[in-house]
Amino acid sequence: MGTLRTDAEAWREAVSRTWTPAAWLVQDAPESDVVLSSRVRYARNLRGFRFPHHSSPDGLRAVQRQVRRAVEQAELPLSELERVNAPERDYMRGCRLIAPEFVLGQQARSLWLDSRRRLSLMVNEEDHIRLQALTGGFSLNSAQRLADEVLDRLEDHLEFAHHPEFGWLTASPSNVGPARRWSIFFNLAALEHTGRLPGIIEALENSDMVVRGLFGELSRRVGAFLQVSAIEGPAFDFNGAAKFLLQAEREARRDMPRFKLEQLAKEQRDLLLTSPEVTLAQSLTALSWIRWAGAAGIAGFPTAFRVVDQWMTHLDVAGTTDARVADRHRAEYLRHQWTAAETEGRA
Repeated sequence: MGTLRTDAEAWREAVSRTWTPAAWLVQDAPESDVVLSSRVRYARNLRGFRFPHHSSPDGLRAVQRQVRRAVEQAELPLSELERVNAPERDYMRGCRLIAPEFVLGQQARSLWLDSRRRLSLMVNEEDHIRLQALTGGFSLNSAQRLADEVLDRLEDHLEFAHHPEFGWLTASPSNVGPARRWSIFFNLAALEHTGRLPGIIEALENSDMVVRGLFGELSRRVGAFLQVSAIEGPAFDFNGAAKFLLQAEREARRDMPRFKLEQLAKEQRDLLLTSPEVTLAQSLTALSWIRWAGAAGIAGFPTAFRVVDQWMTHLDVAGTTDARVADRHRAEYLRHQWTAAETEGRA
């Protein structure tokens, strides 16, 4: 167990020393007691080049060179990364700055980030360009403005594949058209507790929205943390659905007696801090209650509840295929973070 702690803390400390935290994790943000972050993502492909999964190595490198030239000519506030180590990649994945399956250094892939870690531009992922803006709390309009400004400037220097009938062309047929995805990341602990969440999710999916888990499109929902996304339809409709979710969660929280919230949150906290092994599902359930209790100002929980969001970036343990080792690693990490928060007066 001692070696596990040493290894775990060594790579986390290395990352924390050298990496700027993603903006959505550190800033004060609107409605952040319920909404963790908002994201706008665009997919684009260069005219005259095959999609990445059908392209030759020379074709991928040519795309990479064209994107690099366009970023430089547009004078975008982005810096390029072509290689990162495993801890850095895991951290960026946990912060949702890159797609879970995106591996730098392979197939002429590269990544561009702004200094505040609000913008990321993946080159030669599923599409030639995956541009996203990620902002804290309920701030979809801010994310939209950031992403649109970068995309507009790129379009001055790149010719994107577009069909007059179908719209923007993408590797996945489901993204063809706007080639844009809006996403908002919620903690809906009260709706989960009341049993109303499955019915709400079904209603959202019947309205052509997509509900996924912590890591987006390829992850399933676990517990109360979920990402709601839309590709089609006007922004007004998506914002309306998101505001409905926010209001429904707030009403469910108001209906919970304070003593009951404190009792249930303490049970989850104690389980998290005393268990030698903690699964991903158990940790997410516990953190959703801890985050809610902190936001409600209950003593003994982090009042700076965004610290819980930072903890979540490290929950998906990499480097082992042994589930029990990962569970021990996760339990130890969370105990360490809780102790540190208590020492610093944050819990």
